[in-house]
Amino acid sequence: RDSVASRGLGDVYKRQDLLNAFIALANYVLVPGIAYGSQLALGALGVTLVYGILRFSNFAHGDTMALGAMSAVLITWGFQSLGLSLGVLPTALLALPFAIIITIGLLLGTDKLVYSFYREKKAKPVIFVIVSLGVTFVYNGITRFIIGAEDQRFLDGERFIISARDFKEMTGLEEGLAIKTTQGLTVVTAVIVVAALFWFLNKTRSGKSMRAYSDNEDLALLSGINPERVVMITWIIVACLATTAGVLYGLDKSFKPFTYFQLLLPIFAAAIVGGLGSPIGAIAGGFVIAFSEVTITYAWKKVFGYLAPEGMAPDGLVQLLSTDYKFAVSFVILLIVLLFKPTGLFKGQSV
Repeated sequence: RDSVASRGLGDVYKRQDLLNAFIALANYVLVPGIAYGSQLALGALGVTLVYGILRFSNFAHGDTMALGAMSAVLITWGFQSLGLSLGVLPTALLALPFAIIITIGLLLGTDKLVYSFYREKKAKPVIFVIVSLGVTFVYNGITRFIIGAEDQRFLDGERFIISARDFKEMTGLEEGLAIKTTQGLTVVTAVIVVAALFWFLNKTRSGKSMRAYSDNEDLALLSGINPERVVMITWIIVACLATTAGVLYGLDKSFKPFTYFQLLLPIFAAAIVGGLGSPIGAIAGGFVIAFSEVTITYAWKKVFGYLAPEGMAPDGLVQLLSTDYKFAVSFVILLIVLLFKPTGLFKGQSV
């Protein structure tokens, strides 16, 4: 009887260890990976739209996100000073529509002053890439001049949907699951934005015009599609995506202008891995890059500690790469895709 009881108790402890290992994995890999993947997917959608419709790689996209996020930060501070809030949700959600309008004006103005000149000259895509690099430095300089180069925090409202302490009290487990409000908000917002984008592209006349222009520019022009209108709508959508992605990333981490320039590499990697010009590919690529970065740079000691037999828990961190090399993971994946499958997972346009 004692042996049966001890065996039953051992089974209970084993199940608890499995649950603790899964919760630790969820805390540090699954939940952050889903949130980060959603942010990359929104950024990659903007890049892939510009590449698919305007036919150039927009290296200013990262700093477009920074400018949009900066606008939201400043407006959020204004609302906070007036006592306006959304209760448990971040006040930045109130500021987001105004920041999007500012970013739309910025991108349409940039297109009118810069890109339209080269479009009229029928410049090669490489010229647009070089021009977009110049726009990047201008945007970056504006952002730093207005808000500075340091970390800026603008998150308010309830911090957690569920905290580790509450989860431990509810379950009695050693490991506590923590889900931040910003992580839940990121996923919900990304789903809504992506659904709205796909509805627009597939169901509206303007969206169908954009798809036709992307598939065959000459045939679209012969069909009476106005190219300038297509360009304008593209920049408006890109402004919405870039600002939303920038604000969500800033809320989840913190706002620092140079971080968005660094974020350009994983965003482009996500777009290319999924297939440039493919919106579905951009979403899939965002999650591939996000989970690759998080998984490879995570220290697996805690998870293996729960799963390993007693006395065989690892002494080291069991970490393949330091978090300092997070962006190197994106770079390696990008190189592999460019070498072996340049059209990406969803057969987009070859780079």
